[in-house]
Amino acid sequence: MNYPDNVLIVDVSPRDGLQNEKQNVPTDIKRELIAGLIDAGVKKLEVTSFVSPKWVPQMGDNAALMQALNDAKRHSNVCYSVLVPNMRGFESAVAYSPDEVVIFGSASEAFSQKNINCSIDESIERFAPVAAAAKAAGIKVRGVISCTVGCPYEGEISPDKVAYVTKRLVDIGAEHIGIADTIGVGTPVKIQNALKAAFDYIDIADISGHFHDTYGQAVANTLAALELGIRQFDTSTAGLGGCPYAKGATGNVATEDVVYMLHGMGIHTGIDLDKLSLVGQRISDHLGRKNGSKVATALLNR
Repeated sequence: MNYPDNVLIVDVSPRDGLQNEKQNVPTDIKRELIAGLIDAGVKKLEVTSFVSPKWVPQMGDNAALMQALNDAKRHSNVCYSVLVPNMRGFESAVAYSPDEVVIFGSASEAFSQKNINCSIDESIERFAPVAAAAKAAGIKVRGVISCTVGCPYEGEISPDKVAYVTKRLVDIGAEHIGIADTIGVGTPVKIQNALKAAFDYIDIADISGHFHDTYGQAVANTLAALELGIRQFDTSTAGLGGCPYAKGATGNVATEDVVYMLHGMGIHTGIDLDKLSLVGQRISDHLGRKNGSKVATALLNR
């Protein structure tokens, strides 16, 4: 296999990892998590989302967190991404100069309707002015497609739906596309088919994988994506994040587990695995939950 020499890890734990936590996580703890990830060598993070606190209370400190990061002087070689659901969210976010905004669509019509109360086409139309405004402000635009292999309402999702949403997002200005297995039902061949569906509309260098570990397939799916030449992946330290559609199931694949595999394959990430494991354990201790990374657990118990 002709695997890439380097892989960019996007740690999403400050945003996707924490957003469903019921207990409030103080801004200082989030800031310490971000600082620890950067110190461990992470070069790109999803730091928060500019959504209404009515819908996602955990992200209610988005402005305070971004201001704290700005006051502490952000690292020039680190990409600080924020998720924005609409133009109002973008207008709130732009005051803090994020390096990238993340917009999203679903490959499942049913999921789009139930999650954001509109069709796939309507959701993308809402993001068109966001993408245009971001690019005018010199801010990168990353599009993420949810439910690319399976949906809790529709079941299996065909690759042609992934292709359609990829084209729509690229047409409105997305410069990068993330292929997400939101509920973690994907297996390697299905993941490869979903990724290949995007190839006609965007360069492989601008496609990433976002795999949840609900059925324990996320590391295998990462390897399957590597075999195609994908070299950017969303992961979450300590496996933070859950799958709200599978009670008690794990969510995002653990950054430590993916990095361990990559380093074992001779693929460079720039991440210090020992430092990263300590960061994941600290936030797990704060949350009072078991560390979701098998690799971190093994390393810390040596």
